[in-house]
Amino acid sequence: MTATETRPEQGEREIGKERRRKEDQRLITGRTRWTDNIVLPGMLHLAMVRSPFAHARILSVDTEAARGATNVVDVLSGADLAETQGVLINAWPITPDQKTPTHLPIAIDRVAFAGEIVAVVVARSAAEARDAAELVDVEYDELPAALDLKEAAAADASNGGALAHPELGTNKSAYWVFDSAEAGTGGDVEEAIRQARADGIVLEREYRQQRLIPAFMEPRSTVVDPTGEQLTVWSATQIPHILRFALAATTGIPESKLRVIAPDVGGGFGGKLQTTPEEWITVAVARRLSRPVKYTETRSESLIAGHHGRDQWQKLTLAATQDGTVTGLKVELLADLGAYVSLVGGGVPVLGAFMFNAIYKFPAYHFGVQTVLTNKTWTDAYRGAGRPEATFAIERLMDELAAEVGVDPLAIREQNWIKHEEFPFTTVAGLEYDSGNYEAATARAKELFGYDELRAEQQRRRESGDPVQLGIGVSTFTEMCGLAPSRVLGSLDYGAGGWEHASVRMLATGTVEVVTGASAHGQGHETAFSQIVADRLGVPFEDVEVLHGDTAIAHKGLDTYGSRSLVVGGEALVKAVDKVIDKARPIAAHLLEASADDLEYGGGRFTVRGTDQGLGITEIASAVFAAHNLPDGVEASLDSDATFDPVNFNYPHGTHLCAMEIDTETGALQMRKYVCVDDIGNVINPLIVAGQVHGGLVQGIAQALWEEAVYDESGTLVSGSFVDYLLPTAADTISFEVDHTTTPSLTNTLGTKGVGEAGTIASTPAVVNAVVDALRPFGVHDVAMPCTPERVWRAIQGTDKGGSTTGAAAPHFDASTGMEGTVDRTTGGTDA
Repeated sequence: MTATETRPEQGEREIGKERRRKEDQRLITGRTRWTDNIVLPGMLHLAMVRSPFAHARILSVDTEAARGATNVVDVLSGADLAETQGVLINAWPITPDQKTPTHLPIAIDRVAFAGEIVAVVVARSAAEARDAAELVDVEYDELPAALDLKEAAAADASNGGALAHPELGTNKSAYWVFDSAEAGTGGDVEEAIRQARADGIVLEREYRQQRLIPAFMEPRSTVVDPTGEQLTVWSATQIPHILRFALAATTGIPESKLRVIAPDVGGGFGGKLQTTPEEWITVAVARRLSRPVKYTETRSESLIAGHHGRDQWQKLTLAATQDGTVTGLKVELLADLGAYVSLVGGGVPVLGAFMFNAIYKFPAYHFGVQTVLTNKTWTDAYRGAGRPEATFAIERLMDELAAEVGVDPLAIREQNWIKHEEFPFTTVAGLEYDSGNYEAATARAKELFGYDELRAEQQRRRESGDPVQLGIGVSTFTEMCGLAPSRVLGSLDYGAGGWEHASVRMLATGTVEVVTGASAHGQGHETAFSQIVADRLGVPFEDVEVLHGDTAIAHKGLDTYGSRSLVVGGEALVKAVDKVIDKARPIAAHLLEASADDLEYGGGRFTVRGTDQGLGITEIASAVFAAHNLPDGVEASLDSDATFDPVNFNYPHGTHLCAMEIDTETGALQMRKYVCVDDIGNVINPLIVAGQVHGGLVQGIAQALWEEAVYDESGTLVSGSFVDYLLPTAADTISFEVDHTTTPSLTNTLGTKGVGEAGTIASTPAVVNAVVDALRPFGVHDVAMPCTPERVWRAIQGTDKGGSTTGAAAPHFDASTGMEGTVDRTTGGTDA
């Protein structure tokens, strides 16, 4: 191809085009390879034997019958591997004195949750392995289980409460605290509360973040081949580089002898941001038998034993003036870790600590979280990781404040939010928001939603006593994402950095090979990164190939989570492309017999300023490959590597509006309209952005209305299938109206912000606020998630209409828990 053939015109931008994803053709036609599709000669298959009890001593493991089953090669208990078992890694100890129980891949003496592995069966087929697993006879001595989060937090060795790990003497793992007065980022929150009790408003509320399960499309799967010079691991993981490190640390295999490949991965949502017992076991069995080994979990195993998300009690105390200006916020959390402290699970609520102040100018703030061990499946990151939990609580509370003051929910937010002209703004939590325009996003959302018209309709329905009431929910949000910079993560005791690495190689044929350390599991990396490189380098989009997910190709990387791939990994690509151009410049000058200072680059060509002389980058690539006429001292290469570590997080934001209709006679709910306007900075591919937002919205709405992981009194997960764990289908959702405003980020040259988690973060409070708004005529202040028709109906039946909240503290009622909160408002000033 010559330098002029099908090259983008100078000034024509690849960034911003609605390109269909390169990946989709192979994904939707089944021409890809998932981990479970991999078949190797002589491969064996594993089945896990799991505990049916939440907490029990293991008295014996009898494997004799299983060993005699057809085509069974081996059966291993924890005791069989006792001398070689590594301890699974916790990469984020949030305090120096954190209590972290030992987490072995296969339990030896005691199980701590229903679903914990007690043995593994190795057979010639997966079906034979599963059949033989039924023959393993394990004798248990059942122990009291710590299940309820509040009860577990109160239990210790002295009061006889159930302990998830009796050797620790407590269920409390760590207490992490941030206080604005101590940090020097704001005032004394206790003083703000005292002052508000004297002459303002104090709201106290308690919210429940139910436990959720990341229901990715592809179950977790691992294949291990120990027969080559390197031990090769294929895994349906979000984190191939981190997995390689963790396996090296726990097995003793040098990283140089480990190759981890994440082929096309069918979703993750944080649920594959983990180094799992199953991965370690598959490696151990393959090494022990010197044979390739595969393990693919069943869907029920995925729900029972893959890590869960959320699961918090949130207690908030908000101080405000009589007119609704917030003067302080105090947050105390209980966070359920489950049975073990997972890879980053303890740090999830710490991420949320920086987001409870959201888009607001709170002058005083205190946050404390007590992480708690229970005899349930362990928790870790789930789409948003701490930020949805924080956004939900503060957005619910801002609605309560608006109701107390007697103003529109949007008005109370505008009264307290950071104004556009105040950016950059340092928050009370110590973060610097580099950019934002909350006014523009909210104005656009109101326009698309028909906000004033729907409020008028709501008022008519209330006045007429219509049995179908209309609720309007508001959620304004921001999030810290693009997880980095490394120094900040280090200050929080996070066990890894936040940089990302990229390589760009100009090949002799003029095509471009790109290698990124980010690992895709549905985000569209191959498309978006191709657009960035094509735009920056001035080559056709089709001529860029993106490689990822293989540690033998992408030697360095920190993988994908926290909406960081584009804003960190994309910027690394920009730096790598610029290095290629810089390397090509002296070669172009030599070939054109011009000064390098006189060359301009654009549209894939170097041109001599003021002339029509020029050379295309592909012509230069050919010349470099031949190396017949290069300047002295210049290497024959247009390859480059770059690493990017941003100086700050970045902060997408937006306004979401939801209209819900509720039949007050039956509690039935129907979403009528949903509008979201997000500001994610400059958009690389609007089609990909819309897909990410739509998916995020559905997941957030599902938390509000359907999803909940439920355990019975024995610690058995009763929502262990999709019959009982309710996921929305296309028939359960409506068409969303999605738009965006553009306030470019200042933390990267692309001006981009993260988008992968935005929809999930904002949608849950928007929906619940709409439900509660519809029920306010019945005196309802809260409905616990998920807001099922039964819970809505019980809320209507269980509360009195109206009632003054002036003067003495007035209770509010949560229909599902009987939980009470209070409003304390002085009689001074003007009652709303």
